[in-house]
Amino acid sequence: MRRNLFESEHDDFRGSVRRFIDKEVTPHYTQWERAGIVPRDLFTAAGRLGLFASVPEQYGGAGVTDFRFHTVFSEETARAGVGPAAVGLTLHAEVCIPYFLGLATEEQKQRWLPGLADGTLIAAIAMTEPGTGSDLSGIRTRALRDGDAYVVNGNKTFITNGINADLVITAVRTGEHPHKGLSLLVIERGMPGFARGRNLEKVGMHAQDTAELSFTDVRVPVANLLGAEGEGFYGLTRNLPMERLSIAVAALAQAAAAVEYTIDHVRQRTVFGKPVGALQHTRFRLAELVTEIDVTQQFLDRCVLEANDGTLTAVDAAKAKWWATELQGRVIDACVQMHGGYGYMLEYPVARDWIDSRVSRIYGGTTEIMKEIIGRSLELG
Repeated sequence: MRRNLFESEHDDFRGSVRRFIDKEVTPHYTQWERAGIVPRDLFTAAGRLGLFASVPEQYGGAGVTDFRFHTVFSEETARAGVGPAAVGLTLHAEVCIPYFLGLATEEQKQRWLPGLADGTLIAAIAMTEPGTGSDLSGIRTRALRDGDAYVVNGNKTFITNGINADLVITAVRTGEHPHKGLSLLVIERGMPGFARGRNLEKVGMHAQDTAELSFTDVRVPVANLLGAEGEGFYGLTRNLPMERLSIAVAALAQAAAAVEYTIDHVRQRTVFGKPVGALQHTRFRLAELVTEIDVTQQFLDRCVLEANDGTLTAVDAAKAKWWATELQGRVIDACVQMHGGYGYMLEYPVARDWIDSRVSRIYGGTTEIMKEIIGRSLELG
Protein backbone atom coordinates (compact mmCIF):
# COMPACT_ATOMS: atom_id res chain seq x y z
CA MET A 1 0.00 0.00 0.00
CA ARG A 2 1.22 3.49 -0.81
CA ARG A 3 2.57 5.39 2.19
CA ASN A 4 1.94 9.11 2.63
CA LEU A 5 4.27 9.57 5.57
CA PHE A 6 7.39 11.03 3.98
CA GLU A 7 8.24 14.21 2.12
CA SER A 8 11.19 15.04 -0.15
CA GLU A 9 13.45 16.01 2.75
CA HIS A 10 12.97 12.57 4.27
CA ASP A 11 13.81 10.93 0.95
CA ASP A 12 17.00 12.99 0.79
CA PHE A 13 17.86 11.94 4.33
CA ARG A 14 17.30 8.29 3.38
CA GLY A 15 20.04 8.62 0.79
CA SER A 16 22.36 10.14 3.39
CA VAL A 17 21.60 7.31 5.82
CA ARG A 18 22.39 4.69 3.21
CA ARG A 19 25.75 6.32 2.51
CA PHE A 20 26.39 6.55 6.26
CA ILE A 21 25.68 2.82 6.70
CA ASP A 22 27.82 1.86 3.70
CA LYS A 23 30.78 3.88 4.97
CA GLU A 24 30.56 3.87 8.76
CA VAL A 25 28.73 0.67 9.73
CA THR A 26 28.67 -2.25 7.28
CA PRO A 27 32.46 -2.59 6.82
CA HIS A 28 32.97 -2.88 10.58
CA TYR A 29 29.79 -4.61 11.71
CA THR A 30 31.16 -8.15 12.05
CA GLN A 31 34.04 -6.85 14.16
CA TRP A 32 31.63 -4.96 16.43
CA GLU A 33 29.53 -8.08 16.89
CA ARG A 34 32.61 -9.97 18.06
CA ALA A 35 33.64 -7.11 20.35
CA GLY A 36 30.15 -6.71 21.81
CA ILE A 37 30.26 -2.94 21.44
CA VAL A 38 30.41 -0.16 18.85
CA PRO A 39 33.20 2.44 19.00
CA ARG A 40 32.53 5.88 20.42
CA ASP A 41 33.34 7.51 17.11
CA LEU A 42 30.19 5.97 15.63
CA PHE A 43 28.26 8.43 17.80
CA THR A 44 30.24 11.41 16.53
CA ALA A 45 29.71 10.20 12.96
CA ALA A 46 25.98 9.96 13.69
CA GLY A 47 26.13 13.50 15.06
CA ARG A 48 27.56 14.69 11.74
CA LEU A 49 24.76 12.83 9.95
CA GLY A 50 22.25 14.86 11.95
CA LEU A 51 20.77 12.00 13.93
CA PHE A 52 20.81 14.07 17.13
CA ALA A 53 19.29 17.14 15.46
CA SER A 54 16.46 17.49 18.00
CA VAL A 55 18.85 19.53 20.17
CA PRO A 56 18.03 23.25 19.62
CA GLU A 57 20.36 25.40 17.55
CA GLN A 58 21.60 27.45 20.50
CA TYR A 59 23.05 24.27 22.00
CA GLY A 60 24.68 22.94 18.84
CA GLY A 61 21.83 21.05 17.19
CA ALA A 62 19.30 21.92 14.51
CA GLY A 63 16.09 21.93 16.51
CA VAL A 64 14.49 19.27 14.28
CA THR A 65 12.13 17.01 16.24
CA ASP A 66 10.41 15.30 13.30
CA PHE A 67 10.15 11.61 14.23
CA ARG A 68 9.95 10.69 10.55
CA PHE A 69 13.71 11.11 10.27
CA HIS A 70 14.14 8.51 12.99
CA THR A 71 11.73 6.22 11.12
CA VAL A 72 13.90 6.50 8.00
CA PHE A 73 17.01 5.65 10.02
CA SER A 74 15.37 2.56 11.57
CA GLU A 75 14.12 1.31 8.22
CA GLU A 76 17.52 1.66 6.55
CA THR A 77 19.53 0.02 9.34
CA ALA A 78 17.07 -2.88 9.31
CA ARG A 79 17.29 -3.22 5.55
CA ALA A 80 21.10 -3.31 5.76
CA GLY A 81 21.01 -5.94 8.51
CA VAL A 82 22.90 -3.79 11.04
CA GLY A 83 20.06 -2.87 13.41
CA PRO A 84 21.86 -3.88 16.64
CA ALA A 85 24.68 -1.41 15.93
CA ALA A 86 22.07 1.35 15.71
CA VAL A 87 20.25 0.60 18.97
CA GLY A 88 22.57 2.72 21.09
CA LEU A 89 22.34 5.60 18.62
CA THR A 90 18.55 5.43 18.69
CA LEU A 91 18.46 5.25 22.47
CA HIS A 92 20.70 8.32 22.67
CA ALA A 93 18.66 10.26 20.09
CA GLU A 94 15.07 9.29 20.71
CA VAL A 95 14.98 8.18 24.34
CA CYS A 96 17.66 10.06 26.29
CA ILE A 97 17.88 13.45 24.59
CA PRO A 98 14.14 14.12 25.12
CA TYR A 99 14.70 13.83 28.90
CA PHE A 100 17.27 16.62 28.71
CA LEU A 101 15.11 18.73 26.43
CA GLY A 102 12.03 18.40 28.62
CA LEU A 103 13.46 18.37 32.14
CA ALA A 104 16.91 20.03 32.20
CA THR A 105 17.53 23.47 33.65
CA GLU A 106 19.18 26.12 31.50
CA GLU A 107 22.51 25.47 33.23
CA GLN A 108 22.20 21.72 32.56
CA LYS A 109 21.31 22.31 28.91
CA GLN A 110 24.38 24.48 28.41
CA ARG A 111 26.52 21.89 30.16
CA TRP A 112 25.33 18.75 28.40
CA LEU A 113 23.37 19.42 25.20
CA PRO A 114 26.29 20.46 22.96
CA GLY A 115 28.08 17.17 23.66
CA LEU A 116 24.88 15.18 23.21
CA ALA A 117 24.27 16.93 19.88
CA ASP A 118 27.67 16.14 18.37
CA GLY A 119 28.01 12.67 19.91
CA THR A 120 31.02 13.42 22.10
CA LEU A 121 28.81 12.73 25.12
CA ILE A 122 26.92 9.43 25.08
CA ALA A 123 23.77 8.99 27.13
CA ALA A 124 22.03 6.02 28.73
CA ILE A 125 19.03 5.60 30.99
CA ALA A 126 19.09 3.28 34.00
CA MET A 127 15.74 2.07 35.30
CA THR A 128 15.89 -1.74 35.48
CA GLU A 129 17.36 -3.34 38.61
CA PRO A 130 18.26 -6.96 39.38
CA GLY A 131 14.98 -7.35 41.27
CA THR A 132 12.83 -4.84 39.38
CA GLY A 133 11.82 -4.82 35.73
CA SER A 134 8.74 -3.13 34.32
CA ASP A 135 7.36 -2.09 37.73
CA LEU A 136 8.93 1.33 38.34
CA SER A 137 7.46 1.47 41.85
CA GLY A 138 9.83 -1.35 42.82
CA ILE A 139 13.01 0.69 42.24
CA ARG A 140 15.34 0.42 45.24
CA THR A 141 18.47 2.36 44.23
CA ARG A 142 18.51 5.05 46.89
CA ALA A 143 19.72 8.65 46.89
CA LEU A 144 20.00 10.39 50.26
CA ARG A 145 20.44 14.17 50.38
CA ASP A 146 23.65 15.28 52.07
CA GLY A 147 24.17 19.02 51.77
CA ASP A 148 24.72 19.99 48.15
CA ALA A 149 24.86 16.36 46.97
CA TYR A 150 22.93 13.10 46.89
CA VAL A 151 24.66 9.94 48.06
CA VAL A 152 23.60 7.11 45.76
CA ASN A 153 23.73 3.38 46.51
CA GLY A 154 22.27 0.59 44.42
CA ASN A 155 22.55 -1.46 41.24
CA LYS A 156 21.12 -1.38 37.74
CA THR A 157 21.17 -4.03 35.05
CA PHE A 158 20.44 -4.55 31.33
CA ILE A 159 21.53 -0.96 30.61
CA THR A 160 21.89 -0.20 26.90
CA ASN A 161 24.98 1.97 26.24
CA GLY A 162 26.06 1.00 29.75
CA ILE A 163 29.73 0.68 28.82
CA ASN A 164 29.94 3.64 26.45
CA ALA A 165 27.78 6.10 28.39
CA ASP A 166 29.14 9.35 29.82
CA LEU A 167 25.80 10.51 31.24
CA VAL A 168 23.44 8.00 32.87
CA ILE A 169 19.92 9.20 33.61
CA THR A 170 19.36 7.16 36.76
CA ALA A 171 16.05 6.46 38.44
CA VAL A 172 16.61 6.66 42.20
CA ARG A 173 14.46 6.56 45.30
CA THR A 174 14.47 9.82 47.26
CA GLY A 175 11.31 9.06 49.23
CA GLU A 176 9.13 6.18 50.34
CA HIS A 177 6.06 6.77 48.17
CA PRO A 178 6.05 4.19 45.32
CA HIS A 179 5.75 6.92 42.68
CA LYS A 180 6.28 10.32 44.29
CA GLY A 181 9.43 9.00 45.94
CA LEU A 182 11.27 8.61 42.62
CA SER A 183 13.71 11.14 41.17
CA LEU A 184 16.11 11.29 38.22
CA LEU A 185 19.81 11.97 38.70
CA VAL A 186 22.40 12.29 35.94
CA ILE A 187 25.39 10.24 37.08
CA GLU A 188 28.53 11.03 35.11
CA ARG A 189 31.48 8.98 33.96
CA GLY A 190 34.32 9.09 36.48
CA MET A 191 32.29 9.87 39.61
CA PRO A 192 33.93 7.99 42.52
CA GLY A 193 31.91 4.91 43.47
CA PHE A 194 30.26 4.58 40.04
CA ALA A 195 31.38 1.25 38.55
CA ARG A 196 30.46 -0.67 35.43
CA GLY A 197 30.24 -4.43 35.59
CA ARG A 198 30.71 -6.80 32.70
CA ASN A 199 29.38 -6.19 29.24
CA LEU A 200 26.58 -8.74 29.41
CA GLU A 201 26.64 -11.73 27.04
CA LYS A 202 23.26 -11.75 25.31
CA VAL A 203 21.50 -14.22 23.05
CA GLY A 204 21.45 -11.62 20.28
CA MET A 205 22.07 -7.90 19.71
CA HIS A 206 25.77 -8.64 19.99
CA ALA A 207 27.00 -5.32 18.62
CA GLN A 208 25.21 -3.41 21.37
CA ASP A 209 26.85 -2.95 24.77
CA THR A 210 24.54 -3.84 27.65
CA ALA A 211 25.94 -3.54 31.15
CA GLU A 212 25.45 -3.86 34.86
CA LEU A 213 26.02 -0.63 36.80
CA SER A 214 26.71 -0.25 40.50
CA PHE A 215 26.72 2.80 42.76
CA THR A 216 28.54 2.76 46.09
CA ASP A 217 28.30 6.01 48.04
CA VAL A 218 28.41 8.00 44.80
CA ARG A 219 28.18 11.72 45.57
CA VAL A 220 26.09 13.29 42.84
CA PRO A 221 25.71 17.09 42.94
CA VAL A 222 22.19 18.40 43.46
CA ALA A 223 22.88 20.33 40.24
CA ASN A 224 22.59 16.95 38.44
CA LEU A 225 18.97 16.46 39.51
CA LEU A 226 16.95 16.19 36.28
CA GLY A 227 13.55 17.71 36.93
CA ALA A 228 12.21 18.26 40.43
CA GLU A 229 12.83 15.87 43.32
CA GLY A 230 10.01 13.37 43.58
CA GLU A 231 8.85 13.84 39.98
CA GLY A 232 10.94 11.09 38.43
CA PHE A 233 7.98 8.80 37.87
CA TYR A 234 6.26 11.50 35.86
CA GLY A 235 9.41 12.07 33.80
CA LEU A 236 9.81 8.35 33.10
CA THR A 237 6.20 7.70 32.13
CA ARG A 238 6.02 10.85 30.00
CA ASN A 239 8.86 9.63 27.79
CA LEU A 240 8.02 5.92 27.64
CA PRO A 241 5.46 6.23 24.78
CA MET A 242 8.16 7.58 22.45
CA GLU A 243 10.54 4.81 23.47
CA ARG A 244 7.88 2.22 22.75
CA LEU A 245 7.03 3.72 19.39
CA SER A 246 10.72 3.69 18.50
CA ILE A 247 10.90 -0.02 19.33
CA ALA A 248 7.77 -0.70 17.28
CA VAL A 249 9.12 1.15 14.24
CA ALA A 250 12.40 -0.77 14.37
CA ALA A 251 10.58 -4.09 14.85
CA LEU A 252 8.35 -3.63 11.82
CA ALA A 253 11.27 -2.43 9.71
CA GLN A 254 13.20 -5.59 10.54
CA ALA A 255 10.19 -7.77 9.75
CA ALA A 256 9.70 -6.05 6.39
CA ALA A 257 13.38 -6.45 5.55
CA ALA A 258 13.23 -10.17 6.40
CA VAL A 259 10.30 -10.66 4.03
CA GLU A 260 12.15 -8.84 1.24
CA TYR A 261 15.15 -11.12 1.30
CA THR A 262 12.98 -14.19 1.89
CA ILE A 263 11.12 -13.41 -1.33
CA ASP A 264 14.47 -13.20 -3.13
CA HIS A 265 15.50 -16.52 -1.60
CA VAL A 266 12.37 -18.50 -2.53
CA ARG A 267 12.56 -17.20 -6.09
CA GLN A 268 16.05 -18.68 -6.49
CA ARG A 269 15.91 -21.80 -4.29
CA THR A 270 14.44 -24.86 -6.01
CA VAL A 271 12.73 -27.98 -4.66
CA PHE A 272 11.28 -30.82 -6.71
CA GLY A 273 12.47 -29.03 -9.83
CA LYS A 274 10.71 -25.72 -9.24
CA PRO A 275 11.31 -22.55 -7.20
CA VAL A 276 10.18 -22.74 -3.57
CA GLY A 277 8.15 -19.62 -4.28
CA ALA A 278 6.07 -21.51 -6.83
CA LEU A 279 4.60 -23.70 -4.10
CA GLN A 280 1.12 -22.65 -3.06
CA HIS A 281 1.93 -22.87 0.63
CA THR A 282 4.86 -20.47 0.19
CA ARG A 283 2.73 -18.01 -1.78
CA PHE A 284 -0.05 -18.13 0.79
CA ARG A 285 2.32 -17.70 3.74
CA LEU A 286 4.07 -14.74 2.17
CA ALA A 287 0.69 -13.26 1.25
CA GLU A 288 -0.26 -13.40 4.93
CA LEU A 289 2.99 -11.80 6.04
CA VAL A 290 2.96 -8.88 3.60
CA THR A 291 -0.67 -8.19 4.46
CA GLU A 292 0.04 -8.07 8.18
CA ILE A 293 3.05 -5.83 7.58
CA ASP A 294 1.11 -3.42 5.37
CA VAL A 295 -1.77 -3.15 7.83
CA THR A 296 0.59 -2.59 10.76
CA GLN A 297 2.58 -0.05 8.75
CA GLN A 298 -0.45 2.17 8.34
CA PHE A 299 -1.09 2.15 12.09
CA LEU A 300 2.53 2.92 12.91
CA ASP A 301 2.68 5.72 10.34
CA ARG A 302 -0.33 7.27 12.04
CA CYS A 303 1.40 6.92 15.42
CA VAL A 304 4.49 8.67 14.02
CA LEU A 305 2.36 11.62 12.89
CA GLU A 306 0.69 11.78 16.30
CA ALA A 307 4.11 11.66 17.96
CA ASN A 308 5.09 14.66 15.86
CA ASP A 309 2.07 16.71 16.88
CA GLY A 310 2.21 15.63 20.52
CA THR A 311 -1.03 13.63 20.60
CA LEU A 312 0.35 10.07 20.78
CA THR A 313 -1.18 8.44 23.85
CA ALA A 314 0.46 5.91 26.14
CA VAL A 315 -2.28 3.43 25.20
CA ASP A 316 -1.71 3.74 21.46
CA ALA A 317 2.06 3.50 21.97
CA ALA A 318 1.49 0.30 23.96
CA LYS A 319 -0.67 -1.08 21.14
CA ALA A 320 2.03 -0.27 18.62
CA LYS A 321 4.78 -1.79 20.72
CA TRP A 322 3.23 -5.13 21.55
CA TRP A 323 1.62 -5.69 18.17
CA ALA A 324 4.63 -4.78 16.05
CA THR A 325 7.11 -6.78 18.14
CA GLU A 326 4.91 -9.87 18.27
CA LEU A 327 4.42 -9.56 14.52
CA GLN A 328 8.18 -9.22 14.11
CA GLY A 329 8.65 -12.53 15.91
CA ARG A 330 6.02 -14.35 13.82
CA VAL A 331 7.28 -12.95 10.53
CA ILE A 332 10.96 -13.66 11.05
CA ASP A 333 10.28 -17.17 12.36
CA ALA A 334 8.25 -17.89 9.22
CA CYS A 335 11.05 -16.46 7.08
CA VAL A 336 13.58 -18.76 8.74
CA GLN A 337 11.33 -21.71 7.93
CA MET A 338 11.10 -20.71 4.28
CA HIS A 339 14.89 -20.53 4.09
CA GLY A 340 15.12 -24.15 5.23
CA GLY A 341 18.51 -25.13 6.63
CA TYR A 342 20.02 -21.92 5.32
CA GLY A 343 17.80 -19.99 7.71
CA TYR A 344 19.78 -21.47 10.59
CA MET A 345 23.14 -20.36 9.21
CA LEU A 346 24.50 -17.10 10.61
CA GLU A 347 25.89 -16.09 7.23
CA TYR A 348 22.27 -15.45 6.22
CA PRO A 349 20.74 -12.23 7.56
CA VAL A 350 17.46 -13.94 8.43
CA ALA A 351 19.26 -16.08 11.03
CA ARG A 352 20.83 -13.04 12.65
CA ASP A 353 17.48 -11.23 12.60
CA TRP A 354 15.85 -14.22 14.29
CA ILE A 355 18.38 -14.06 17.14
CA ASP A 356 18.29 -10.28 17.47
CA SER A 357 14.51 -9.88 17.34
CA ARG A 358 13.52 -11.88 20.41
CA VAL A 359 14.32 -9.15 22.93
CA SER A 360 11.91 -6.69 21.30
CA ARG A 361 9.02 -8.30 23.14
CA ILE A 362 10.81 -7.74 26.44
CA TYR A 363 12.64 -4.42 26.59
CA GLY A 364 10.77 -1.13 26.76
CA GLY A 365 8.03 -2.98 28.62
CA THR A 366 7.00 -6.57 28.00
CA THR A 367 4.05 -7.57 25.84
CA GLU A 368 2.17 -8.45 29.02
CA ILE A 369 2.73 -4.97 30.49
CA MET A 370 1.58 -3.38 27.22
CA LYS A 371 -1.66 -5.38 27.37
CA GLU A 372 -2.11 -4.35 30.99
CA ILE A 373 -1.81 -0.67 30.04
CA ILE A 374 -4.39 -1.12 27.28
CA GLY A 375 -6.67 -3.22 29.46
CA ARG A 376 -6.71 -0.66 32.27
CA SER A 377 -7.77 2.02 29.80
CA LEU A 378 -10.98 0.06 29.16
CA GLU A 379 -12.13 0.70 32.77
CA LEU A 380 -13.54 -2.80 33.15
CA GLY A 381 -13.75 -2.59 36.93
